[in-house]
Amino acid sequence: MDVTLDDLARLVGGKVTGDGKTVIRAVNGIREAGPGDITFLANSKYAPLLASTKASAVIVSDGTPAPIPTLSVRNPDLAFGKVAELLGGASARPPAGVHPTAVVSPKATLGKNVSIGAGTVVEDGASIGDNSVLYPQVYVGVEAAVGPDALIYPQVVVRERCRIGARVILHSGTVIGSDGFGYATDKGVHHKIPQVGIVVVEDDVELGANVTVDRARFGRTVIGKGTKIDNLVQIGHNVVLGQGCLLVSQAGIAGSTRLGNYVVMAGQS
Repeated sequence: MDVTLDDLARLVGGKVTGDGKTVIRAVNGIREAGPGDITFLANSKYAPLLASTKASAVIVSDGTPAPIPTLSVRNPDLAFGKVAELLGGASARPPAGVHPTAVVSPKATLGKNVSIGAGTVVEDGASIGDNSVLYPQVYVGVEAAVGPDALIYPQVVVRERCRIGARVILHSGTVIGSDGFGYATDKGVHHKIPQVGIVVVEDDVELGANVTVDRARFGRTVIGKGTKIDNLVQIGHNVVLGQGCLLVSQAGIAGSTRLGNYVVMAGQS
């Protein structure tokens, strides 16, 4: 796909410095870019690389000079993401419909334009919202609910009665609603305590690969709206995460912990 720098400025609401007719065909990193590519500079420590990049143009923060045509914006990361989506294209969406090998209960409810992949199981009383995609080998338990426009990759488990919001993305291997870690010890024997609560994943959340979110002992474990969680993160039972949190890989949140809005936790914290 060929576009001009002026076209991209209209897309992201930026300002062009240099030749706005410069043709852009692809996105690439500042070191890897070649003619026809647009790159970006979000961190000033990489500014010296602008002198040697082969890119045809660069997305920069407002007021940042460069020796090649620039597209100046308030947030280069965000603008580059929009440009990459335009030029790289969104991932191909599987066709709507239920694969012949999927097992969908007649007591389940499927919305409009839903895609259910090979080997996926949707149990009694479960509901899948409009335009949602369940790739092969997904499991949705009894009376679980998946909201509209959700994207659930292979081998995700959404256990019974758990709630997944709108536009949620769950990557492969993630488990929503596994039992919380609860035992009563008596005379040297650990007796399992039933975990009868659920998990609520609110709208616009994305969970990376192999994230585990334990169901509440009572009530709800909650992942707040817009929160993004990296791979290999453990969320204990009855945890409540606020809106817009960022949790980096291998973080662990102990049971009943509460985080406010927009909390950031680094890797292995």
